[in-house]
Amino acid sequence: MRGRLPATLLLAAVALASIAAARAEQPAAMCARIGTDDTLRPIPESLVPAVNAAFGMAMPARLAIETTVLRCADGHVVVCTAGANLPCGRANTDRTPSPGMVDWCRDHPAAAFIPAVATGHDTIYAWQCLEGVPHIVRQIDEVDAHGFIAQYWKALR
Repeated sequence: MRGRLPATLLLAAVALASIAAARAEQPAAMCARIGTDDTLRPIPESLVPAVNAAFGMAMPARLAIETTVLRCADGHVVVCTAGANLPCGRANTDRTPSPGMVDWCRDHPAAAFIPAVATGHDTIYAWQCLEGVPHIVRQIDEVDAHGFIAQYWKALR
């Protein structure tokens, strides 16, 4: 048992070192290594200047870190800064009306548009009510190859 303790401690130290190295890996290197991974991750502070440049903003570091996520797309880092009407998650491409839309149209049967409070902010369609039934008017957003609203995501190169 005594001989195992140093070996166990050594294995634990190696494991902790590899975990620390993985956390320290820069996003560009991580994405180059893994290719595509649609897991949304917080950005490190080191990316704040690149995020601000990509979106033409001057967000303070804390705000950028709190509102911006990254994912890996085809070996590149792509970022999205969420806002009140800017969802960073996967787009809703469903052409079937949601319960919120059905309720809205029941209460507003001739509404020329259904607001985001009823459709959700992630739909790629503009909706309206015709005789109390939700209908798609047109597609308003394009979706990238991974199912996210393309215009909200910027590649960092």
